[in-house]
Amino acid sequence: MDPLLADNIARVTRRQLFGQAAGGLGVAALASLLGGEARAGGKAPLGQPGLADLPHHAPKADRVIYLWQGGGPSHLDLFDPKPTLEKYRLQDIPESVRGTTRLSTMTAGAKKWPVIPGIKPYAKWGQSGLEISTLLPHTGAIADDLCLVRSMHTEAVNHAPGVTFFLTGAQVPGRPSMGSWVTYGLGSEAADLPSFVVLTSADKARSCGQLFYDYYWGNGFLPSKYQGTRFRAAGDPVPYLNNPDGVTPRGRRQLLDGLQELNKQHLAEYGDPETDARIAQYEMAYQMQASVPGLLDFRDEPKHVLDLYGPDVHEPGSFARNCLTARRLVERGTRFVQLMHSGWDQHNNLYTQLEQQCRDTDQPSAALVTDLKRLGLLDRTLVVWGGEFGRTPFGQGPADKPNGRDHFGRAFSMWLAGGGVKSGHVHGATDEWAWNITQDPVHVHDLQATILHLLGIDHTRLTDVHGKVATGLLA
Repeated sequence: MDPLLADNIARVTRRQLFGQAAGGLGVAALASLLGGEARAGGKAPLGQPGLADLPHHAPKADRVIYLWQGGGPSHLDLFDPKPTLEKYRLQDIPESVRGTTRLSTMTAGAKKWPVIPGIKPYAKWGQSGLEISTLLPHTGAIADDLCLVRSMHTEAVNHAPGVTFFLTGAQVPGRPSMGSWVTYGLGSEAADLPSFVVLTSADKARSCGQLFYDYYWGNGFLPSKYQGTRFRAAGDPVPYLNNPDGVTPRGRRQLLDGLQELNKQHLAEYGDPETDARIAQYEMAYQMQASVPGLLDFRDEPKHVLDLYGPDVHEPGSFARNCLTARRLVERGTRFVQLMHSGWDQHNNLYTQLEQQCRDTDQPSAALVTDLKRLGLLDRTLVVWGGEFGRTPFGQGPADKPNGRDHFGRAFSMWLAGGGVKSGHVHGATDEWAWNITQDPVHVHDLQATILHLLGIDHTRLTDVHGKVATGLLA
């Protein structure tokens, strides 16, 4: 071999070898991503396609709004009436019912298990006659649009692992969130807004101490361009989105064009997916400078629509405002919107905070479903409402006057609407103690598989998450 040639080969690093080999793929990805390169004065590219073989089957839904209720809403106080519990008020739940159920360390070693019945009466709502607590009159008013699942169950007994389990499929952080999987598989429908957006809010009393960790909407081992974009409640909704003082839009565009050229060269040479993500993020930020202000400006909303969501819709960072923002996002092409709302952790304030939490969230949740239906969007939008677990049928606190409920994952309730699920329907059942599931159990993984199925995705072919599609939920 020629000595000069041998020396050149020896100088080629492993990274350069694989990067140069992937150059053709990287250039193709870049061309697809930029869609002809959005320049000042030119048209913005359309949303980006997903994987070539998706959807796997005809989808019933095109987008998801996940109304996450952090802390664990009490199923027997809200969605699962158990009149028998009144008969046994403050008596211990029998050991034959409790069995070996895993509980949190706060109550696992308890000596007493005093029954607390639902704190408010139930009513039958709509033509379907769904029984929902009078704590949720607005949700009751849309009963005929709801698919109420009374047989959810999970292994998690604490908040962070429980939330992580629901949103990523594992109790330990590190896997992609559902929104990331969906946008990775199906792509985006709009180029000027993220395909996966997260909005956060908290109860007015700030009674819960749980934090919203970034991995609840993280990309895990997928490229970082698939992580959720969190909109903040105060200040700029997305940090550093606005141009710094003294930088004109034209100057910003020229700067980005220069960066893109450098990134294109790096991508062509190394094929690094994070360079691909960086290009996408820079371009998305530029497009969002024009799209986000209009998205969050509600002056074009009719008064009757604002009134539908309730007075809190005018308060930045409120659950009501986030619900309306979610509707405006899916209207503009965002595929997955995740609202994270805390405040459902009633360990010692059941009789005060639960009712307040219902007042804060009931009207906006129902308004969102009603508004989507008004605009003809509900049929293709799946709305999911629920938290990481339910609450215990027995009380916490003083034995003679318990005033709270602990975490409970053995049986609890959630609801879905639109997007291909049955309406005015109850799925599953629990025993008279609201403790054990007696009919059609739905595991966390089953719900995840069902959501993806409604979007046209076979979860066994896209994700590494288990579960079976809960066909009883499908219209």
